[in-house]
Amino acid sequence: MKKTITDKNNGLDYTLVGEVYLPNLISTETNYEIGHWGQRHLDYIKKKRKSFYLNLKTNCKLNSYLHDVDVRATEMYDRLVNQLKQQQGINEQLKADDMMAWVQAMNNITNQAREIVYNEVIYTV
Repeated sequence: MKKTITDKNNGLDYTLVGEVYLPNLISTETNYEIGHWGQRHLDYIKKKRKSFYLNLKTNCKLNSYLHDVDVRATEMYDRLVNQLKQQQGINEQLKADDMMAWVQAMNNITNQAREIVYNEVIYTV
């Protein structure tokens, strides 16, 4: 028996495993690393949007979708932090003059940016 054969009807290649030919299937799923935001969105869609999650999973699009969400959320978060810092006048001079005031202001800004990203990107589909 041949080790590999090709079915002319469907164009699939098969490999002999034991006494059975198994199809040579290649996943079209990409393998991006998923960061903090993508993991949060994954938890959300698993719990609240199960059919959407299963659809992405069965169509091999989950990883690339989560990667896109992660990239969008990271860019939005960074942009918001920079905008809020400029609006509120938070700079390196404040950091040098009063470290505690700078830390409080930065914590406030990062919390604001995080909430906006959660509401506009992470907890929506």
